[in-house]
Amino acid sequence: MSQYMLMFVGNDEWFEAQSKETLDKAMGGIMAWWDDLEKKGVIKGGEQLARQRTATSVKRVKGQMKVSDGPFIESKESVGGYALIEVEDLDKAIAIAKSWPGGDVEVRPVVEH
Repeated sequence: MSQYMLMFVGNDEWFEAQSKETLDKAMGGIMAWWDDLEKKGVIKGGEQLARQRTATSVKRVKGQMKVSDGPFIESKESVGGYALIEVEDLDKAIAIAKSWPGGDVEVRPVVEH
């Protein structure tokens, strides 16, 4: 079995423009998806992340670590959450990503040491 990180990519502006009813419906589908895979033992961990505007970046600048408000990169899309899954292979990880009821998903293998 191999582990993969599913990173759920979204747009904060879209999210903030939705009604409570629309968001509740979307979260219902996401929670059903999550619960199903968790019961099957596929999901090993994961969380929803706060909005991109809440990010704090710690960057190395001329050998010193500097702290600044905001994400590393200003962009319309950002990772809004993640799931660590354990499946047979990349094809299975992609199939699970395709079943995600939210938006876009980036799939990356976890490096085994």
